[in-house]
Amino acid sequence: QVQLVESGGGLVQAGGSLRLSCAVSGSIFSINDMGWYRQAPGKQRELVAIIYSSGNTNYEDSVKGRFAISRDNAKNTVYLQMNDLNPGDTAVYYCNADGRLDYSGRSFASWGRGTQVTVSS
Repeated sequence: QVQLVESGGGLVQAGGSLRLSCAVSGSIFSINDMGWYRQAPGKQRELVAIIYSSGNTNYEDSVKGRFAISRDNAKNTVYLQMNDLNPGDTAVYYCNADGRLDYSGRSFASWGRGTQVTVSS
């Protein structure tokens, strides 16, 4: 069973910073893409940032230049550095990862339970 556990959320004032972490555990052969999504009250879940196995990244337009996604493959962990936060960033942030469970190609795609980020004005 694959588990994703997020940490690092909290309450911060506008202009502040937070760093989210997501550790992937379980019997895993390899991890492909790792991403961060967020869901604000009354809104759909949206992609914030994604990092591919190649190391390439992609960001939602509103966070470009403020957020940075990175990964530590040795630790099966993905990070999201969030700078210059504003109240519009308030949401529950979810980690997502997909990959292979074994050499035969069985795959997984899993979500974490989420971590709350609240930005006060």
